[in-house]
Amino acid sequence: MAETQTVDRADWASALERLTARHAGDEVTIELLDETYGDLNKAAHMPLSSVMYDPRDDTVVIGVGGTSSRYPVTLRHFVAHPTGIDIYESHAGAALRVTAEDASTIVTFYHR
Repeated sequence: MAETQTVDRADWASALERLTARHAGDEVTIELLDETYGDLNKAAHMPLSSVMYDPRDDTVVIGVGGTSSRYPVTLRHFVAHPTGIDIYESHAGAALRVTAEDASTIVTFYHR
């Protein structure tokens, strides 16, 4: 069953930890939908390292790579001052949307 969950701000850190635990190592694509610059691909089919929320800096951090000799360096995408997090999961895959004031980041997960 497919389900989209809008996560309450108080649960962002724990929800993203659970998402990382379920999908670490899965390939992901990161897309930035920006009102000023348009749609940008930030990473394509790279292994997920982690997704976390840092409440002190009010930032979501998405890490890819750093998992093998093929991807020895972890690349990070930052979303400063997010306003919302939605998580979609189904048997076929998952997606994460992190919204900010003027842009949204979409992370699409592909099962190994």
